[in-house]
Amino acid sequence: MIGGGPVIGARAGIAAALASVGMALAMPGAAWGARTATVGRSGATVSGAGQRAADPPVAPDALRQPARLDIPPAFHHLTADRAKAIAERLPKIAGERRHWPGSYAVAFEKGAARWQVSVYSSSGKHELAQVLIDDATGAVLEQWTGPQVAWTMARGYPGAFGRRVNALYIWLPLSLLFLVPFVDRRRPWRMLHLDLAVLSAFSISLAFFNHGNIDASVPLAYPPLLYLLGRLAWVARRPGSEPLRLHLPAGWLAVAVIFLAGFRVGLNLVNSNVIDVGYAGVIGGDRLLSGKPLYGHFPHDNEHGDTYGPVAYEAYVPFVVAFGFSGHWDDLPAAHGATVAFDLLCLLLVFLLGRRIRGPTLGLALAYAWVTYPFTLFALESNTNDPLVAALLLGAVLLSAPAARGGLTALGALTKFAPLALAPVLAVAAVADRGRRAWLSYALGFAGLAALACLPLLGVTSASEFWRHTVQYQAQRGSPFSVWGLYGGLDAIQTAVQAGAVAFVALAAWWARRADRAALAALCAAVLIALQLGVTHWFYLYIPWFFGLAMAGLLGRAHEDRLDPGGPHRLLRSDQHAHEPGVLV
Repeated sequence: MIGGGPVIGARAGIAAALASVGMALAMPGAAWGARTATVGRSGATVSGAGQRAADPPVAPDALRQPARLDIPPAFHHLTADRAKAIAERLPKIAGERRHWPGSYAVAFEKGAARWQVSVYSSSGKHELAQVLIDDATGAVLEQWTGPQVAWTMARGYPGAFGRRVNALYIWLPLSLLFLVPFVDRRRPWRMLHLDLAVLSAFSISLAFFNHGNIDASVPLAYPPLLYLLGRLAWVARRPGSEPLRLHLPAGWLAVAVIFLAGFRVGLNLVNSNVIDVGYAGVIGGDRLLSGKPLYGHFPHDNEHGDTYGPVAYEAYVPFVVAFGFSGHWDDLPAAHGATVAFDLLCLLLVFLLGRRIRGPTLGLALAYAWVTYPFTLFALESNTNDPLVAALLLGAVLLSAPAARGGLTALGALTKFAPLALAPVLAVAAVADRGRRAWLSYALGFAGLAALACLPLLGVTSASEFWRHTVQYQAQRGSPFSVWGLYGGLDAIQTAVQAGAVAFVALAAWWARRADRAALAALCAAVLIALQLGVTHWFYLYIPWFFGLAMAGLLGRAHEDRLDPGGPHRLLRSDQHAHEPGVLV
């Protein structure tokens, strides 16, 4: 490891230059983890707080165990013993105590107005249940067991992700606007209508998630994923395409895109929050600028924020330079600026991709779909790095030059690692377009930008340390947001699904030999979905990864297939509208 002032300054300069070049050229086109600590029956160490009982609170909701259990602390009404007794009378908590022999409860002051009673296993290593009690009235405010003890994001706290975008008066109008240009009332049984309905169906799962009902939200996310995987694979294999009817003039779509893009940016500025993913990006950008190692020693309030590839942090460097960083999890203007830039870049790229596929009208249709689809706004309002992943993948499909395509694939893989699976698909497509020598250009572009992105790690981060903080951590951590993590005992099935995803990547690469750009977009979206089906940690923020590509495939290779209302399992082909006015050509 190299240390010293001059080296640090040089490394910071390299990091800043690398990120600036990456933002200008390569993109032309955290884990909410469970933090547990060993807790003795005296409660000397607090789970998730990391402070001794004698230390003063460091935040309004900091936990502190009172010195006396039988006397109310200063400015409190309840004693610790009374708070614990209230919690232990609750049927859910009593059942948990019976289920875990030797478990015990510890009462903590939670700020100035509440108590937290935590039930721990006999060893003190696992928090089994948690109760929040109002100090003034003794009323039980919340009670949690199971994964919702450690995973506060699973509790359905209002606005925890995306703030106001979850309000029905925003979500429902956007969902309706998303459908309007593409729905033909005269032909209700078109397959495209079903495609759009399935894309909108993720909202049902999110509604249960927002109410803290992960037993319903988690399984409800899988039917749409499975349908889209099959449908996109089918679309990619269909020969040719027919005109797609739009039911709004192109000029109206352009006005709507401009207005809604402004609305999204404005909403981000006045009513959005930065979750730990965006916070991690700002921390990483700041560490690169100051010459500190990128992996290891992240602050306690985001200790596993160093779990992404280096590009996920390098992309934030220009925004940390422009907006600064206080060193704390405040409003983080650098995170807002970064996510807004990533989202607007996605908007530009979907327009260019649609224009490349079938002309400017399709570009406007895809741009309109991006600004009206609620889940792209959900990611924007959560200020994550997920729109960056989407932008890099859209750019890789858009650009024809093998070196550029390989370079963007590498940057996507070094942001979040799943896009690496697209490398064989995009490489085969490049060879099909440009000949066998494209393999070399693609490989050189991939290796060149991958090396450039990893340059700030040289001398300060070993390969084993990088692996431990990123891939290994992601592979080993649990999560209740997939069927594999929520239910458990499904390891064999999960392994089979993951093996199926690998096989599908090989199949998609074979199909890419004869894929036009719309089919390539559909194949890439299908590969991303296949990977997401097998991961332990899945979340709604991953939907934008494949959404733009999926819409490019569905609209770019639109067929006038329809479901026969007399026989819903039989597909009929209708060519009679191919030459009618008002269609997209």
